[in-house]
Amino acid sequence: MQSSVTDKKQLRKHFSALRDSITSPEKDRLICERLLESGRIRNADTVLLYAAFRSEVSTDLLFKGLSELGIRAAFPLCHKDGIMTFHLVNDVSELKEGSYGIQEPDMDLPQPVPTERTVCIVPGLAFTEDGGRLGYGGGFYDRFLREHPMIYTAAAAYEGQITPELPLEEHDIRLRSIYTDERKIICNAKG
Repeated sequence: MQSSVTDKKQLRKHFSALRDSITSPEKDRLICERLLESGRIRNADTVLLYAAFRSEVSTDLLFKGLSELGIRAAFPLCHKDGIMTFHLVNDVSELKEGSYGIQEPDMDLPQPVPTERTVCIVPGLAFTEDGGRLGYGGGFYDRFLREHPMIYTAAAAYEGQITPELPLEEHDIRLRSIYTDERKIICNAKG
């Protein structure tokens, strides 16, 4: 178990540096356009986004496109007890710097009720084509998605973040699709 934790720590450092070297506004635009063109997003009742942190793929254009389509968007709020909730946001001005230096919504904003038409755009450092994901180690998304298995999971990632394999554990939730600056990957996952 310890070697898996050590491996993941080393991989996080490696993929964080790699992502820092490939971030690009043009690639962000391509990824957001690919997401907005997808039937899964166009038919969503709510899309659970993230506010980009460091060199994550920016979801700003995706948020704008969802607003234009009349699709609700919600952003995560990470609580100190390890729980994450999503809150509906109408404008990015409703986000303020919160835990971990990440832009978060106010806890008083309404929370959407997840349905089978809810899509969650999951951030991460690295991904595999079969839906594996290397997150930041806090387990917030894994816990949230385990509680809401009906939510369709997708990642917004740079092509360079795709890797053949990652050390995954039983509690790691697998994604159903990954949208990169080069392609859409349909994963063989149930999560």
